[in-house]
Amino acid sequence: MGDDVGAVRSAVLTLQRTTGLPVVFGGALGGQDRLLITELVGNTTDSLNGLAVRQGNGLGGKAMAMGRPAWVSNYPCSASISHDYDKPVGREGLLSIVAVPIVVRRRVRGVLYGALREPLSLADRVVGAAVEAARDLEQDLAVQDRADEALARTPPGTSAGRWEEVRAVHAELRALAEQVRDLPTRDRLRDASLRLAAAGLDEPAGSPRPVLSPRELDVLSYVAIGCTNAEAAERLGLLPETVKSYLRSAMRKLDSHTRLEAVTAARRAGLLP
Repeated sequence: MGDDVGAVRSAVLTLQRTTGLPVVFGGALGGQDRLLITELVGNTTDSLNGLAVRQGNGLGGKAMAMGRPAWVSNYPCSASISHDYDKPVGREGLLSIVAVPIVVRRRVRGVLYGALREPLSLADRVVGAAVEAARDLEQDLAVQDRADEALARTPPGTSAGRWEEVRAVHAELRALAEQVRDLPTRDRLRDASLRLAAAGLDEPAGSPRPVLSPRELDVLSYVAIGCTNAEAAERLGLLPETVKSYLRSAMRKLDSHTRLEAVTAARRAGLLP
């Protein structure tokens, strides 16, 4: 749950920046059917902090049970949800709320919420931004899961385990290149990283490599070792939104629809180890 909590924290902050909603919050599952709200922005009380939401109960519980977004324009008067959490929601003064579940491999891992203190219908743009933030988080968690599973399957000291270390070194090498002011040295570091990536190919690629910009490849190298957008941004000295932009551009060039597809395509092309 610890990794999920950190990822939810980043998604909550991103959602607040992109929508300007006065209150944004969320949490990860603390059990099979229990959500624990731990991340809040814009709250004026602690009534929601640490609140445990059961599947099926309240708006967030309904979103968890359905596996899709749910929203109300006047929470205390809504007939479409149960009212188990009216007291903490009322103390915070929330009326219009959207809840979007974070679903990875058909399993709910958390919920993102956005809210207003007025009984207004949330604009499609706001609901869409909440859904987009949840989808980005799902991709982050899916990549992290794959990285964790690969390490779990590999005993320390085996060749596969060493290859995971090579991938981590490759990402650090690319980040280091961006910190070097001397252009010839920067080019040599980038070339070394490409040679390291190509070393993973069993045979030369039969078709031309996709051309990614240095920053697109930097971002993808950190995604490949399981970093979230926020973690990649911190290591590269970029904003999370900038990382997202580079990542989407790389996915487009690699003809990929998800982060995992992009990483796989880049490895097949010899752009990543």
